[in-house]
Parts: sequence; structure tokens; C-alpha cells
Amino acid sequence: MTIARRNYGTGHGYKLDGIKAPGVTRILGMMPKDALSQWYGRTAADYAVNHWAELAKAPIMERHKRIAGAANEERDTAARKGTAVHRYAEPLARGQRIDWAAVPEELAGHVRSYAAWLRRFDVDPVAIELLVANRLVGYCGTADLVAHLLGQVWLLELKTARSGIYRESALQACAYSRAETYGAVGEAEEHPLSGLGIERCGSVWIRSDGCDLRALDTGEEVWAYFCRLAANFAAEDDSREWVGELIDPPPPREEEPR
Repeated sequence: MTIARRNYGTGHGYKLDGIKAPGVTRILGMMPKDALSQWYGRTAADYAVNHWAELAKAPIMERHKRIAGAANEERDTAARKGTAVHRYAEPLARGQRIDWAAVPEELAGHVRSYAAWLRRFDVDPVAIELLVANRLVGYCGTADLVAHLLGQVWLLELKTARSGIYRESALQACAYSRAETYGAVGEAEEHPLSGLGIERCGSVWIRSDGCDLRALDTGEEVWAYFCRLAANFAAEDDSREWVGELIDPPPPREEEPR
């Protein structure tokens, strides 16, 4: 009985008891996201306008490739930045020293903001980067931090998005906090998540100019919404069978000889 995580590129996947299992963020992909669709189109258009002269010198299909891939490139760049900030956030939460001279300039503001936030809220970690699983609903995930602060035990998600905290963060934290078990990366043993005594959930928005802690609603309504998304995700494979095989007409009948 194990939870396993495998990293690849800017993403990762999970196996639960040796069987592939969806991550919480993949399940959240079932949410309708009209704003995201508009962002993809707007980002492609912005790239074309901002690189107009440069693109004019490129072959037509090269222009097409770069414009079509602009949104994915921006998304992946943001994901890599978030991952890099998380790499520094973990030792800081553990109270370990980091080599500030080695922190890239584009991350230094974010890392310093998080270090200052940890001190300001007197954060006392309980568990960091914990793999969680819920076998009944069928999902895994990686929660950033469980810690004592403000007199309670919080499950916290760290976010570096430019636009702040989205409603998906509440669904994500809700799913993590309602997992059945947790374990550390590389550990075979699982423990009941209830043993951590989580009382509240929140999200920490990390920016170069500071950090904000926002409380997240993880009540029954939010949980029910996530479970519906999980059920829709599980039904995706079945939906591929909705279109059946090709049906040909019967062969033409031979005419009766006269």
C-alpha cells in the first residue's frame, strides 16, 4: 500500500498501490475555465503583436508555430518559476539556512518575501511536501505545508501566480485536507491524515514584494463540488466508447439473370 510520485518535465504523475491515479490538479482540469480559454487567445495575439517585426522575417510555418505555442511557453515558464520557488521554500520552512548568493535574481524577491512571512507568522511546521491519497474517491496529491500558526494547525498551499489566489485553490486544499492517508516522498509507510490535526486551510500568495495569507473555504459544499469533478474525470475513459465502430452498408445484391 504505497503512494508514489514521478516527476517529468513541468508536471508529475502518481501511482497508488502500483496503479496509476489522477492527481488533484488533473481532476481540477475538469472545471469550466472560460477565462483560461480567453487567456490563451489573448496571449497568442499579444505575442504576435509584440514580435511582429521578428516574426515577419521567419518562414510562415515557423511564425505559426511560435504564435500557437506562445501561451504554453508562458504557462510552462510560470510553472518552472513556481517549482523553483518551492525548492527554496521547503528548507526555509524547516528552519535551514540557504545560500542566498546562489538564489537567481528573478527569484530572490519571492524567496525573501516567503522567509519574512515565515518569521512574521511564527510558522512551526508539522509536515512539509506530503504525499496524500484518498482511495475511496480515487486521487493523490502533494500538499505544500501543514504547520502551526495563529494558534491552529493549517494546511497551506503556496502560490506564485501573478494574478493572486484562484477559487481552484479552495478545491485543491479541500481535497488534500480530506485525504485518508499521507506519506513523505520516498517513504513506503503511510499514516492517517487525521493524525496531523488539521483545523484550517489557506493559501500563501508569494510575490517579490511580499506575501499574503488567504483563508480557504473547504466545507461540505466545496467537497461535494470536488467529488463531482472527480466523478467526471473518472467517466472520461468511458466516454471514449460513446462513438462506436464504423458501419458499412451490406454488399450490393447480385442481379438475377434474365
